Amino acid sequence: AIEVWRIRPEGPSRGTVLFMHGWGRNRDRMVGRARIFAGWGFTTVILSARDHGNSSSCRLMNIMKFAEDIGTVLDWLGEPVLLYGHSAGSGAALIAAARNPDRIRILFLEAVFADTYEALMHLYTWANPHFGRLCGPAILFWMNLFYGGRLRRVTPCRLAREIRIPVMLIHGEKDRRFPVRFAHELKACFRATPAALFIAPGANHSASSATPGYPPAVQQFLVRHGALPTGMADPR
Repeated sequence: AIEVWRIRPEGPSRGTVLFMHGWGRNRDRMVGRARIFAGWGFTTVILSARDHGNSSSCRLMNIMKFAEDIGTVLDWLGEPVLLYGHSAGSGAALIAAARNPDRIRILFLEAVFADTYEALMHLYTWANPHFGRLCGPAILFWMNLFYGGRLRRVTPCRLAREIRIPVMLIHGEKDRRFPVRFAHELKACFRATPAALFIAPGANHSASSATPGYPPAVQQFLVRHGALPTGMADPR
């Protein structure tokens, strides 16, 4: 079972936004972001991936299973959505968008990475430099064998080439888990559709949505792609 919140606006809905959190978190991580979109009149749906929050346990949970959970909620909703992923959830959202091109209207990817292997190595060394440098390559080698090479097939830069819907990348300027260059690298991978990029000044891995520039940047992007009326564009 997957834990899901669905919050409808008081008036007519402008559409549904589905939010996926990052590794080790749950739906609570995305409430602040959902509140911003709800203020613009969207229905917001926030899930906890399996093995997170109050969702069912799942053996050997990984980013591909995160994407499966997004797909399950898409089936339940039965309508095209705006999809928003954070950190590991951004990688899962990209997988889900590539698998479900007709069910995603707009894609938001926050705290992103372009290459799964590089991102994992950076996380290992960020958490413990000695462990990361000594053990990281061996862990990735065995992960690749265990998953039959699937991690390479779903690495974000590779999937980005297939995406043809509007995409907005969001990244904290001071993100130490995934440095800001990861966002620039992924942006360059979108070829069929140019991706917008918002760098949140001074923000860390999880705080981009709390910066003053985030709401107007996202709002203007939504207006530009027809998800909000022109009159709602923030002039800032």
